[in-house]
Amino acid sequence: MKTKLLALLAAVFFSFGTANAQEVDCNTTLSLYSQSAKIKDYKSALPHYNTLAENCPKINLALYQYGERMFKQLIKDAEGDAAKKKEYAEALIKNYELRLENFPDKTQKGEAYADIAQVKFDNGLGSLEEQYNAFDKAWELDRESFNSPKALYSYFNLIVKLQEAGKKDLQEVFTKYDELIQKIERQEIIRAEQAEPLMAKQEAGEELNSNEKRILSNSDIYLTNFMKIKGSINSMLGEKADCDNLIPLYKKDFEAKKTDTEWLRKAARRLSAKDCDDPLFFQLVEALHEAEPSAKTAYYLGQLADKDGNNAKALEYYNQSAELEEEPLAKAKVYYAIANKYKAKGSLSQARSFYRKALKFQPSLGIAYLKIAQMYAASANNCGETSFEKRAVYWLAAEYADRAGKVDPSLKSNASQTAASYRGTAPQKQDIFTSDYKTGDNISFGCWVGESVRVPAL
Repeated sequence: MKTKLLALLAAVFFSFGTANAQEVDCNTTLSLYSQSAKIKDYKSALPHYNTLAENCPKINLALYQYGERMFKQLIKDAEGDAAKKKEYAEALIKNYELRLENFPDKTQKGEAYADIAQVKFDNGLGSLEEQYNAFDKAWELDRESFNSPKALYSYFNLIVKLQEAGKKDLQEVFTKYDELIQKIERQEIIRAEQAEPLMAKQEAGEELNSNEKRILSNSDIYLTNFMKIKGSINSMLGEKADCDNLIPLYKKDFEAKKTDTEWLRKAARRLSAKDCDDPLFFQLVEALHEAEPSAKTAYYLGQLADKDGNNAKALEYYNQSAELEEEPLAKAKVYYAIANKYKAKGSLSQARSFYRKALKFQPSLGIAYLKIAQMYAASANNCGETSFEKRAVYWLAAEYADRAGKVDPSLKSNASQTAASYRGTAPQKQDIFTSDYKTGDNISFGCWVGESVRVPAL
């Protein structure tokens, strides 16, 4: 009996010791893994990763964060070795899957599944359909966190390839295009909104802290990438979305769909975007306006009035459209169109008012800042009491041109050149020295501009 009791106690002690050892082993292994991963010694890190993934999958999120970096680098290093590259690509996918499984609350599904799909796409894993379905899974599960510019591009690239292979129809391509462009433009707004107050702070001469500098830098990177991706997606769509393809596509279905407001809305929007001057466009707009009068139909009627040369009627419809519109990007588009109409008429104050309204709803609309800059520069001779003050308007115009390039990277080069030209026309260092103003003084403009500018340090 005593022997049995001792044996039982020994078994319990041994079990406890084993469990404890296992726990210590996991922690020790994690420490060794982290040390190697931090210095990018992935040859040493990989065995520790495998041990942890198999035995301690929930030990720490860092396991998968370092794992992602490790396998991405190993894939790069395996260039030229197809078998090894495939092995590491599959391991990277498994890393994302394990993170989803073990840290679901700290993992965004849309982002993670989009990453999985991207690995498949980049490394040619599976068929085109399988790759597309992987992106589609991410999109449908969690569109909110599906924000990678590269993934958005790859997703659209695949549906275009599938359409060319006869596995998707043209309407599916258009639908996906609308979804992805809307996503990109919303992300542009978010990034521009993050950057706008920080740019204003910089312009006021205030120092940004390290976190603010990081946010501003990241916003610039994302805006640049989204601009490139949007251009690439538009280029990919290419001739597929021209009037020669669109008109037959919509004409074929018009009679059957002329009471389908959703179909009419999409068809009218696409024909409008491509300026398809065809009787079908008029039919679509009339049918849509009759079935469901809205901001969009009012905008299209404004376009039709524009084509007829009826500016007053066009402005009436555009204003009506802006008032009815609830979608920020669409509202910005209408306000921008109205601003251009007023600018063309020489109503500069009204034009500026509508450019600002457009920017309120789309802060990334850099062209609106550039238009205001142009109007200020053109009005220089009408502002200020002295020649110095008149020329000082160009400093203000340059600031607006700078802002255009900051919120819209596609305008950066043009905006920079424009700003430099304005500053070249503005007062120079010697002019400031001989004037009644000194660096840091504010100059107010009493003309329609109604703003002030600080004399810069030259």
